[in-house]
Amino acid sequence: MAKIKVTKVKSAINRTQNQKRTLEALGLKRMNQVVEHENTPNILGMINKVSHLVSVEEA
Repeated sequence: MAKIKVTKVKSAINRTQNQKRTLEALGLKRMNQVVEHENTPNILGMINKVSHLVSVEEA
């Protein structure tokens, strides 16, 4: 499977609890933090939920 890098680019302040938990489930806690995940449908769905808070690039 391909790898993708997910970077948190916006704050989770004033966001819904669901979006905050999704960011936490992706492993993103701090601004500009980068995590690497497998390119699976589960991960892509989570990224889609918080796409306005993160940036994604192929690893």
